[in-house]
Amino acid sequence: MTTALLIIDVQNAVLDGEGTPERQPAINAAFTETIGRLQSVQARARAAHIPVILVQHDGGPGNPLARSSNGWGLRHEIAPVLGETVIHKTSCDSFFQTNLGEVLAKLAITHLVIGGCQTQFCVDTAVRRAVSLGYDVTLLSDGHTTGDMGELTFAQIVAHHNHMLGGFHAGAHAVELRRAGEITF
Repeated sequence: MTTALLIIDVQNAVLDGEGTPERQPAINAAFTETIGRLQSVQARARAAHIPVILVQHDGGPGNPLARSSNGWGLRHEIAPVLGETVIHKTSCDSFFQTNLGEVLAKLAITHLVIGGCQTQFCVDTAVRRAVSLGYDVTLLSDGHTTGDMGELTFAQIVAHHNHMLGGFHAGAHAVELRRAGEITF
C-alpha cells in the first residue's frame, strides 16, 4: 500500500466568522489544536518520505478565501516545503476539476491519510469521494475541524462525521478512523 498525507483547506481565514462572537474563541482554539496535530503527522510523513499533498480552496471575489488574499493563504504551520504538491480547488470536492487524481496516480497512491478543515463539507466530500474512487482512507479523527453551524457546535459536527465516516466503504475500500498520535508511516 502506497500512502500519501492529504491536508485540506488549512487556510488563514477558513473558520473566520464560523461562530457567534461568544463561540469564535473556542472555534479558534480547536483550530489551533487541530493544526498542531496535523503538523505533527506532517512531520512524521516527511521524515518517512511519504508524499504530503495540501489542498487550498480558491474562493471568488469577496470570499474570505479569495485567491491571493491573506485569508486564502495556507497556515504557516503546515506550509508546503519544496517539492510538495498544492492542489487548488473551487468546490468542496478536492477531486472535482482538479489534478488530484492525476497526482495520486503518478505517485501510485492507494491509501490516503486525510485531515483538514470544514469537516461537513470539504473533509467529508474528499473522504467519501476517495473511497468511491478506489482509495483506502484513514481519517484523522482528531485532525479535522470546522465552525459551528446553526444549533450544532463544531465538536458535535466533528463527532457526528467521525461516527458516520468510520467504516464507510465502497466495495473493498473503506475508511478507518485513527487519532493523529497513532499514525506511523
